[in-house]
Amino acid sequence: MAAGEEQSREYLRRHPLPELLHRLGALLLFHRPEKPREFLIQVLERVKAGRRAEGEYPFLMDEANVDAMFSLLDVLGQGHIRPAQYREGAST
Repeated sequence: MAAGEEQSREYLRRHPLPELLHRLGALLLFHRPEKPREFLIQVLERVKAGRRAEGEYPFLMDEANVDAMFSLLDVLGQGHIRPAQYREGAST
């Protein structure tokens, strides 16, 4: 492996940019803002503030989405799910 390639791999290990770009793309598709650049700037500012523990990290799903997903897994309405159900829901 060439030195430049190894340096690039190390850089990506230290700075997980593909994951960040994937998350930003998912947020854009989920919210479909009228002004994508401004939206991305706001999201990145929230990420920065969240890392400094000054704000909330931007999540793709809100509490209502989590409740809806939980209710789909808790088909008997018991208020809890088994670990196998959690794994199944997390894998989809």
